[in-house]
Amino acid sequence: MTAVQIQPLRATLRLQFHKGFTLDDAVPLVPYFARLGISHLYASPLLSARAGSMHGYDVVDPTTVNPELGGEAALHRLVSALRGQHMGLILDIVSNHMAVGGSDNPWWLDLLEWGRLSPYGEFFDIQWHSPDPLMEGQLLLPFLGSDYGIALQDGTLPLCFDASRGAFHVAHYDHHFPICPSHYGELLKADTEPLKSLADRFSTLSYQTDAHSLAMPLKEELRELVRDPAIRQVIDNNLKSYDAFTPEGFQRLHNLLERQSYRLASWRTAADDINWRRFFDVNELGGLRVERPAVFEATHAKIFQLLAEGLVDGLRIDHIDGLADPRGYCRKLRRRVDRLVPGRHLPIYVEKILGEGETLHRDWSVDGTTGYEFMNQLSLLQHAPQGAQTLGELWHRYSERPADFAQEAQLARQQILNGSLAGDFESVAQALLQVARDDLMTRDLTLGAIRRALQALIMHFPVYRTYISPLGRSEQDEVFFRQALDSARHTLGEADWPVLDCLAGWLGGEPWRKRPVGRARKRLKHACVRFQQLTSPAAAKAVEDTALYRSAVLLSRNDVGFDTEQFSAPVADFHAACGRRLAEFPDNLLATATHDHKRGEDTRARLAVLSERSAWYADQIGLWRALARPLRNDDSSPSAGDELILYQAILGSWPPGLRSDDQPALEDYAGRLWQWQRKALREAKLQSSWSAPNDAYEQATQAFVQGLLLTPEGELLRSALGKAAQVIAVPGALNGLAQTLLRMTVPGVPDLYQGNDFWDFSLVDPDNRRPVDYPSRQQALHESMEASDLLPHWRDGRIKQALIARTLNLRSAHPELFRRGTYQPLEILGDQAHRVLGFVREHEGQRAIVIVPIRCASLLENSAVPQVSALLWGDTRVHLPFATAGENLKGLFSSVAVTKHRELMVSAALGDFPVNLFIQTTHT
Repeated sequence: MTAVQIQPLRATLRLQFHKGFTLDDAVPLVPYFARLGISHLYASPLLSARAGSMHGYDVVDPTTVNPELGGEAALHRLVSALRGQHMGLILDIVSNHMAVGGSDNPWWLDLLEWGRLSPYGEFFDIQWHSPDPLMEGQLLLPFLGSDYGIALQDGTLPLCFDASRGAFHVAHYDHHFPICPSHYGELLKADTEPLKSLADRFSTLSYQTDAHSLAMPLKEELRELVRDPAIRQVIDNNLKSYDAFTPEGFQRLHNLLERQSYRLASWRTAADDINWRRFFDVNELGGLRVERPAVFEATHAKIFQLLAEGLVDGLRIDHIDGLADPRGYCRKLRRRVDRLVPGRHLPIYVEKILGEGETLHRDWSVDGTTGYEFMNQLSLLQHAPQGAQTLGELWHRYSERPADFAQEAQLARQQILNGSLAGDFESVAQALLQVARDDLMTRDLTLGAIRRALQALIMHFPVYRTYISPLGRSEQDEVFFRQALDSARHTLGEADWPVLDCLAGWLGGEPWRKRPVGRARKRLKHACVRFQQLTSPAAAKAVEDTALYRSAVLLSRNDVGFDTEQFSAPVADFHAACGRRLAEFPDNLLATATHDHKRGEDTRARLAVLSERSAWYADQIGLWRALARPLRNDDSSPSAGDELILYQAILGSWPPGLRSDDQPALEDYAGRLWQWQRKALREAKLQSSWSAPNDAYEQATQAFVQGLLLTPEGELLRSALGKAAQVIAVPGALNGLAQTLLRMTVPGVPDLYQGNDFWDFSLVDPDNRRPVDYPSRQQALHESMEASDLLPHWRDGRIKQALIARTLNLRSAHPELFRRGTYQPLEILGDQAHRVLGFVREHEGQRAIVIVPIRCASLLENSAVPQVSALLWGDTRVHLPFATAGENLKGLFSSVAVTKHRELMVSAALGDFPVNLFIQTTHT
């Protein structure tokens, strides 16, 4: 592709590609994104994924661009359109795993066919050696819908022949389980040539060291032979002898399957017996050993080609904590990218959840994270601390569950470690047992003691994982490990404390490089890697996919990457975080919405208002529960906790302008809400779950939701909830505008999620991945962008779009000011000083002064628009630590604020628009 000057990274826009929104569908939207002020599109994974994938993370062929998205030709067309606007493309890539099972991943199918003889035998993270004799040398395939014996008996494992490939496999619905060619001899048995000769040659494969390569021409020969109907008939007759509906066929088919490199099993066995690493606990996603050079090259070859051709301008690495060695991977990737694209610095971002007090390691050679921690910092800023106690007591009283999120998370971790990740946990425990037996001083430690200590340690782990190197734990990791260790001591009896001390030594306390080279060192390293690859999914499954759905002190504090144990934070903490980011990762992405969030950015912003109106909200709950009685068949469905969670979800996501008597709109909303509710119930794993759905409870809850939104009996409650949503909608919209401006002006690179140029009152996926109405957005950008027109019609979302466009285009006009400008908090004085945040960015004679309201619900009680009246600001003012006497500052829209005595009155600064940004050019 012809080289075109690409503008500096200024702002990204995330697009979710799938068969319903292809690369070609994005092409005509590029001019709109450019006018909005976006410099780079940020694409979901584009390599070939499982058919119908709505997200692209289930890659089946990393060597091609997904044909469902238009393939490589469509990618060229999109990049060409981007280059026409001097825009770039950042690509999300999946290094940790691939989609497995099914019949569409050639690497996986080859592995099943040949086992450890497959060239892909070391690609997937498999534990071939097992203490279970039934599993030794075999790969557990937990894909059956029933127990193996039942599936065999019911005939749902038929032996099939694929004439187009010259290959045999056992089918189970969408799954194909290949038969190793060394066993084809018995399947091709015949008395006549040439089939008899071919069968004999297949049989000799079991004695050949290069059987894999020798089988390929034999399969081709078989493919040609079966063109003869007579030979095909012989094979079909042979297959009948493997019919499991006959006693002989049942035994014959079972014997054949027993000789394969895999063991077929019910999906329910995965939790306990899995002997390969998955993505979390998803059986259809298999972990890759990308730390191996051959795997790294094979899985990245297409990405490297696209980089070398100039089609990709940055990378986002999915689930970095799943890798054995994130630091090594990132540094290796950086070196390769720099070689492929000399003279340019292409950003590399990692999807990393940072715990409280944790920072991204600076020696990874990456440009930052995808911005979950910024979402948390901004959320904490918008929550009023005084609401924590009231809302916590309210939740505990009705739900009878802990108000302390840490306690809820620990309970969830214990459940996950004993449930869906039990097999992974056992693998780590067994690895540590082997380490113990390598030393005379610890060989008496029992597996039971190791299990107890290990579980207690992981239950209290404050971060997703550590990063143990040959030198052991770093000083940064030591803090978190010791924190978990101290908490685990309080959980365990004193008899198990010495075991904890051993774990502390083995898991990075004693560098493995100090051990002699050999099996003992290798086993210790293996145990460390497995431990780190367990704490990460344990945290994700327990917190993100369990506890966040169980606890509802306030749902706006429940999201991916949030420190939910903390309810709010002072302004100083936000300023400090911005300063650190500028110093350490100035190009870090800043997200307030992602494809993985639990609720839309404006849903969270609206719900944050409840922290300021906690007493009012507590009063409403009793009324709503009384109004809900006619909708119940019994008092236990939904539970009080699920009922409160539902009310908060409705308050946050109630669409602007929705009337309680608009039946078509209510039906659409009810469908969305039930889709969220069912997922929430199953993720919480209290009343229902994905593995064991409670149909009776789910049906009763669905009837409650539908009754609330769609029936005459629900009219009073529906109306009450709708009015309550309107009460918090105005301050919620102000919160939304404030977070929008802050995301675009603090240090870092703002990331906009698809469709969020208008209000985003979405729920968890798939709701947050619904089609975006781009025509209305394109039209709106051409219309009036004056504050006087936008404010009265704020509900239509144009006000948010105008704020984004104005601010991003100012970033374009002053790129270095926002990229590298200093960050200085501004002192706020006066009556309402606690309700204002201000800061200044400065670079080479230019300044950007940003002023936003925070926690202003009490000032907006009677307001119809999300703007605080100038009179209510009183003498509130911003102190400017530089000379501006009598200078006029031009704001985002029509406002001109006059500075006086190094002060700027907030009433003037926010006089005609709810938030503001002033650009000042100094004279030197």
